[in-house]
Amino acid sequence: MTPGGTARVAELERLLSDLWEAGGPLPYTAVLAADERAELCAEGRRLLHRAGFTAEFVPAALGGRLARLDELVAAARTVCRRDPTLALGHGLGSFLAAATVWTSGTADQRRRVAALVLAGGTVATVCPDLAHGDDPYRGTVTAHPDGTGNLRVSGRADAVPDGGRADALVLLADVGRPADADGAGLAHLLVDTATLPPGGVTRPARPATAGLRGLALGGVRFRDCPVPGSALLGTPGGGADAAARAAQVTRACLAGTLPGALDTGLRTVLRFATRRRLYGQGMDALPAVRAALADAFADLLILDAVGTVTARALHVLPEQAGAPASAALYTVGRRLTAAMDRLSRVLGAHSYLRDGEYGIFQKVRRDAALAVSGYAAPTTCLRTVLRYLPGLADRTPAGTPPPVAGQVYRDGAAVPELSFDRLTTRAGRVDALAGALHHGRRAAAGADPELHRLATAFCAELAGLGRQGARLRPPDLGPHARPEALALAARYATVLAASACLNVWAHRPRDGFLGDPAWAVAALHRLAGAAGLPAGAAPGPAAAYRPALYRELTDRFAGRRTFDLADRPPAG
Repeated sequence: MTPGGTARVAELERLLSDLWEAGGPLPYTAVLAADERAELCAEGRRLLHRAGFTAEFVPAALGGRLARLDELVAAARTVCRRDPTLALGHGLGSFLAAATVWTSGTADQRRRVAALVLAGGTVATVCPDLAHGDDPYRGTVTAHPDGTGNLRVSGRADAVPDGGRADALVLLADVGRPADADGAGLAHLLVDTATLPPGGVTRPARPATAGLRGLALGGVRFRDCPVPGSALLGTPGGGADAAARAAQVTRACLAGTLPGALDTGLRTVLRFATRRRLYGQGMDALPAVRAALADAFADLLILDAVGTVTARALHVLPEQAGAPASAALYTVGRRLTAAMDRLSRVLGAHSYLRDGEYGIFQKVRRDAALAVSGYAAPTTCLRTVLRYLPGLADRTPAGTPPPVAGQVYRDGAAVPELSFDRLTTRAGRVDALAGALHHGRRAAAGADPELHRLATAFCAELAGLGRQGARLRPPDLGPHARPEALALAARYATVLAASACLNVWAHRPRDGFLGDPAWAVAALHRLAGAAGLPAGAAPGPAAAYRPALYRELTDRFAGRRTFDLADRPPAG
């Protein structure tokens, strides 16, 4: 991050303060009360408006602050740690829609959306995953020319994030040619809701949801509604490609933001464990409790490494970002949900409480689960990854890593400007993020035998995936992929996560906690176990490194520092 980005995040931390701070500006009581009312937290919105938070999601060339995605992620995660619904409802949700405009819009469309977001307006996109599970090309909206320069739009979407209050909508519509399995015949429209005629569009009542209750998750229904032809984003028939390129940015940003919920979940459970007594001693003295907390800490470091590396890679390696972005969101979603489930067992019945100082746990757990499954279903992410597995062996040679590796893995390294035009849905000639495993293995060789053993196992796993990917057939690369093929994509996502952790460690100075191999060993051991690799089967190595993780976790807790790689004081 740049000094400017670091300063902005520190100011956000100071402004939002600690959820448990008595008399603080955004206490957990306000967050929980807003959730009970199914409203976006008004106190939080006022604070974010004061900080000009929405500028984080508008490119600097259009008057905003967006120059680096890792800075956007750091700012959004800071808000997500207090309230995931607030992060999505006051900025990030609009960015998920606006990314299509930044990718495919005209100069005028970009300027209009930028002005809207900077002014605090809301842009929403019809999100296929929420509407149709994991079928992104099932068309529900049609748009046909009427001979007067307008398009006639009909159709419906029943679950649109922020659809109930959006000032502008980004619609994926069938523009006259049947949409096939690859999305041909689809296009995006940018619709200003204030200009739509009465009766042309209706907004049904918000469906009840378990999480993200304060988000205006409303339906939108069009009935022969006239929309100007100038609303077209990009080219007719180019909607699927534009959506896939924009998804690389949005999935990477979601993957980097959502671990903030795990930080709060872990902090809540640690707070509980240090205050509760069992069997004549503090609950936090029990070995099983310490192991659960240390493992959740390792999971959070894994998720941060995956999200941060993917965000930087979009700047440095945009032609190679297609698979990593989807793999990152898949990994974050699965591991975040599982980690919160394990932490809930430590809380026990308290994990169901909706008020009190531990009530925030159930809220962030519910919010994160819906955000993960709603914005990009796991199977959708794996299907995207599958398309990149044929030819993997040729793209991941064991030679010297590319010279851009330091920009991706080294904290504070400069990165080139994000180029939306260079994003592509085609597999590149090199897969640098997976191939960097070989560099990480060499770095581990002289540092820690266990880390080197695990890195070697993941290099072998990568080679095996290359061989099996070469045997994939066309039916496995589409919507009818076999479960065995999807399992290959999940294994590839785990390899990328291992590479991210190993190389983040390798590019750190050899002092302090993050320069010590202990966390990297714990991370790779957990990933190897999840992947079913023999190297992750023995519990001994993980148990040996847990004390170091637990000491660091409790030190950060006492110092009110974040639990991610940034290790920053929450109150600035």
